Amino acid sequence: MFLLRKEFRQIFRNPGILRIMLIAPIVQLLVLPWAADYEIKNINICVVDYDHSTVSEQLINKILSSGYFKMSGYESDYKKSFDQIQRDKADIILQIPMNFSRNLIKNSSQDLFVAVNAINGTKAIIGSGYLNSIIMDFNKDLRMKLLPVTRVNSMPTIDITSSDWYNPNLVYAVFMVPGILVLLLTLVGGNLSAFNIVKEKEVGTIEQINVTPIKKHIFILGKLIPFIIMGLVVFTIGMIIAAVVYHIIPVGSMALLYLFALIYLITLVGFGLLISTYSETQQQAQSLTFFFLIIFNLMSGLFTSIDSMPYWAQIVTKFIPLTYFIEVMRMIVLKGSQLKDVYYQLGVLVFMGIVLNTWAIINYRKTT
Repeated sequence: MFLLRKEFRQIFRNPGILRIMLIAPIVQLLVLPWAADYEIKNINICVVDYDHSTVSEQLINKILSSGYFKMSGYESDYKKSFDQIQRDKADIILQIPMNFSRNLIKNSSQDLFVAVNAINGTKAIIGSGYLNSIIMDFNKDLRMKLLPVTRVNSMPTIDITSSDWYNPNLVYAVFMVPGILVLLLTLVGGNLSAFNIVKEKEVGTIEQINVTPIKKHIFILGKLIPFIIMGLVVFTIGMIIAAVVYHIIPVGSMALLYLFALIYLITLVGFGLLISTYSETQQQAQSLTFFFLIIFNLMSGLFTSIDSMPYWAQIVTKFIPLTYFIEVMRMIVLKGSQLKDVYYQLGVLVFMGIVLNTWAIINYRKTT
């Protein structure tokens, strides 16, 4: 009890720790979902129109009215438009040939030339996909207008209506916020706890604790509990922000979410304390923590799908606690998954928590 009181006093006496624990997660949760957005908009398109017809004008208007493209130039020849790509002012060039509308009506076909700046591969693929979809839709509408009425009526049509599950409006923040909540717990549980024992070593209080009859597991437990409590507070604040700002209300059980958050915090705090036992200075702890957390964040499935990673990387992700909690957060919050759907992830996190905390207890050398 006295050890817990000491830890909480140490936390509340340090305003820097409180700012990192409370203010930083709130700011990150308000900023990151909008910054980490893979929905591509404002794609700069340069148009070279050799036709100057009503049909070509309608096509250009349809592209610009989609909301994904903005006109960066309307050039008279291809060389001028290509110069815009070289100066990074255009992402895509659309060249409409001469007699575009006449050939389209008379011959029922006409080629368009599209050049894409592929330095940013993601933007190139998504942008060209948007443009192809708009052109195909425009072609379909034009054919329906040009075909005779009797022919149109005689053609069988299939109406397709689609609905998206779990994220009906395809809002990217809905996908990112549950993952960012896990990232916030990682910063609190893994980062701050890594400096705890090291700070005791640098200040010299660790020697005073070592001569007391406190056992090693009690000492580690006293270091563990405060960060778990603070982590749950941060998690609660994050859930409130997700509900108020992003209107994300968990479909599944809140109790199950907090159970996973508790086990995850135990695992991450154990990982941080393990780093702390191996480090002699806070700089060493910071370097080790930064190294591991960068790998955890990039390979956990937060930003990129694990299925799209190489096979060796998929194996590595199985040893990262973030992988399982991010997956569970999205399953419970968005899909409403129950305990029977996530028991595997629960078992893995429990196992990791036992291993890391036991390792930290064994590695802590207490001298008397």
